[in-house]
Amino acid sequence: MAWDAVIVGIGESDLGRVPGVSSLQLMAQAARAALDDCGLRMADIDGLITTPLRLRPMNPPATLLASAFGLSPAWQSTMDLAGASGTAMVHQAAMAIQTGQCTSVLCVGGQNLLSHGSRSTAVQAMAQSGVAHSEFELPHGPLVASLYALVASQHMARFGTTAEQMAEVAVAFRANAAFNPKAHKRELISIADVVASRPITSPLKLLDCSLVSDGAAAFIVTANNPAKDLNQTGVSILGVGYGQRSGYIGETDELVTTGAKESGARAFRGAGLTPDEIDVAELYDCFTITVIVELEDLGFCPKGEGGRFVEGGRLRYDGAFPTTTHGGLLSCAHPGIAGGMFHVVQAVRQLRGAAGAVQVEGAETALVHGNGGVISTHCTIILGAEHTV
Repeated sequence: MAWDAVIVGIGESDLGRVPGVSSLQLMAQAARAALDDCGLRMADIDGLITTPLRLRPMNPPATLLASAFGLSPAWQSTMDLAGASGTAMVHQAAMAIQTGQCTSVLCVGGQNLLSHGSRSTAVQAMAQSGVAHSEFELPHGPLVASLYALVASQHMARFGTTAEQMAEVAVAFRANAAFNPKAHKRELISIADVVASRPITSPLKLLDCSLVSDGAAAFIVTANNPAKDLNQTGVSILGVGYGQRSGYIGETDELVTTGAKESGARAFRGAGLTPDEIDVAELYDCFTITVIVELEDLGFCPKGEGGRFVEGGRLRYDGAFPTTTHGGLLSCAHPGIAGGMFHVVQAVRQLRGAAGAVQVEGAETALVHGNGGVISTHCTIILGAEHTV
């Protein structure tokens, strides 16, 4: 369908370790940056979407955030599809506009995941956040990484995927992050560095795993109105798709094929495009194996070929298939549920031609994919280059 809504403003807070700054303050930084980017004022915002905080109760988050920002929105929502929330926010905001509920939606999320405690306490909080089944999985004490390690082990056993191929993902995304002044980690790494990094849960090593970061991101979705006088033209929403195959990983009968297969197919069908017509992909990258499976399920390479597909720096900003060009969760920032929002922000930058040293020349189409839970729920969006708002 043709969406009567476009993305016009993007913003990020400080990222990495940001001591002495609360989750709310980080979100306020990102929101202000998004408003300044497009020239809107907070008074112009009549819709709001945010995400829950995993670190402490904040109930209901959208209501409390609206109050803190001085908003009385005509429509609001708290989105929790875990890592798929960022892409789903775009769709939910567009639907609210399409149905006349509001005209300009601020989507904002983030938290001080690292400074709130320590990396270990953050990892423990995520492990106890409900991603493992309370009766059949959680009593065995798996980390989130332990559950994704099942996917990696199965992919390696069935298709011959190697630790070095998974490391290619981390190396490429760090190369992309090296040009991102806000990225949490910018120091270049090698395949040998990844393979030799500390074991976390076999076969995943430390550098196969996403960061724990402070940070927030925001973007603004507004009605496509040629009369608006904004700083930015709007990035089009071309296609959206959702897919789910299980609630918990123990329920799935296929570890290496995910709901991304359905979400991607639906998004491509809505956009009237094929994988060959995507110029840049911003893929959710909680672990290196996640990206390999997503590439296969979204149709960029055949099932089982993902390991070979990523070889040779293909995913670098200057590679054959530029992917997650801001550095992703592996190198830019991962502050929890809002981590997937940064992928949306970067896709907008690419389509504006404003991604600096990592700009993909002539980028007209971008696919952004979010993965929630442990390969549980998926949301894919396809965006098109700017046009006048």
